[in-house]
Amino acid sequence: MSCPIGVFDSGYGGLTILKDIVKEMPEYDYIYLGDNARTPYGTRSFDVVYKYTREAVLKLFGMGCKLVILACNTASAKALRTIQQVDLPRIDPQRRVLGVIRPSVEAVADFTGNGHIGILATSGTVASESYLLEIAKIHSEKGFLVTQQACPTWVPIVENNEMNSPGAAFFVQKYIDTILQADPQIDTLVLACTHYPLLRSVIDRFIPEGITVIQQGEIVARSLKDYLCRHPEMERELSRRGQIEFLTTEKGGMFDKMAALFMQAEVTSRHVEL
Repeated sequence: MSCPIGVFDSGYGGLTILKDIVKEMPEYDYIYLGDNARTPYGTRSFDVVYKYTREAVLKLFGMGCKLVILACNTASAKALRTIQQVDLPRIDPQRRVLGVIRPSVEAVADFTGNGHIGILATSGTVASESYLLEIAKIHSEKGFLVTQQACPTWVPIVENNEMNSPGAAFFVQKYIDTILQADPQIDTLVLACTHYPLLRSVIDRFIPEGITVIQQGEIVARSLKDYLCRHPEMERELSRRGQIEFLTTEKGGMFDKMAALFMQAEVTSRHVEL
């Protein structure tokens, strides 16, 4: 029986996570599910994000996935804990759902030299304070100073394929300048939204020398590989045909065009209902 790794996002951004996971571990099978019909999640309440995310996780479970990655910062912030603590014990204690925030938070200690960390994220992720709480919990003894900055225009810029426009440069510089004015000592910036890697070439133009920029995809991929090494009972369950299936709640043709931009490869999807 096929047992792919499920990767879920509210839209397209999780494809940057999937791309790096596949690059790190191409031998496994994957199912990517984008809830594009109901995106964005960032402006929705905790209850709604939990409801939608739970529906997507159950869909992936029903398709044979025993391990699901929430490749979405909003879903990781607003739904992951409840799914892990409430739903999984009832549904199947042997299944696992993992997020993208904890691996990113664990990694910051490897990059920062002075403990001044900046978080660039959507308004929803900033409002959830998930990064502040996780960094305080995991690195409590280090006394890191964390500054958050919401970048509400960055996702629309990416999804309208305007990364190389003058407007993109203006809004990227605006939010980088704002967070560095709030704490000029920041030496590590976390791109805490899976869309933001597509703006990386623009972001790099406005980052002063000496500041490290962290992208989540590579970190999550390495963390997942380590997780499977530490959990051979799960790793043995996974099917290995090197196949990727793309699912969307939106019309497939629309998804395929945008997904190709994120994956840097041709994508063919099929429509599903949640």
